[in-house]
Amino acid sequence: MAESPKTPGTSSGIVPTPEEQKHSAAQQEQPKKHDALHTDRGDTSIEETVVQKLAGMATREVPGVYAMGSSGRRAFSAITERIPGSQTNVSGGVSVEKGERQTAIDVSIVVEYGVSIVEISQGIRRNVIQSVEHVTGLEVIEVNVNVTDVHLPEEDQHDQQNQQERKTELQ
Repeated sequence: MAESPKTPGTSSGIVPTPEEQKHSAAQQEQPKKHDALHTDRGDTSIEETVVQKLAGMATREVPGVYAMGSSGRRAFSAITERIPGSQTNVSGGVSVEKGERQTAIDVSIVVEYGVSIVEISQGIRRNVIQSVEHVTGLEVIEVNVNVTDVHLPEEDQHDQQNQQERKTELQ
């Protein structure tokens, strides 16, 4: 039985076709793709927390957004904000999936009663995409909006009464 000729660089002894040889050579010679974050002079990397904070701030700027996150997340944030020296958590209610050049963002919000959820969602998408793409150079693939609750005007009156009762108890 005659042995098949071996091509240098192949361990299996299988000779690649001319198309495979061209494809392999093209892959080795293919220059690195450049964009705003990847240049000849170096690469810029952006952490997910940066994208989360930018998306959180952009979402809060949209009229009709009462709060961010689920009720559990909001309760936790309210407690931590009372601790002296703590920072406001602007990324609460925002989750991010980020690659080298693209990102996908999910936001959870509470809307004010009487506003159009469709209009708020469109405003959030527009604001988040504009903010994140402008500041980071990442392409925003999608912005998903999850409405977790509706804030009712009666809740403000109830909260004010509770605060007044606490103040009188402390005196």
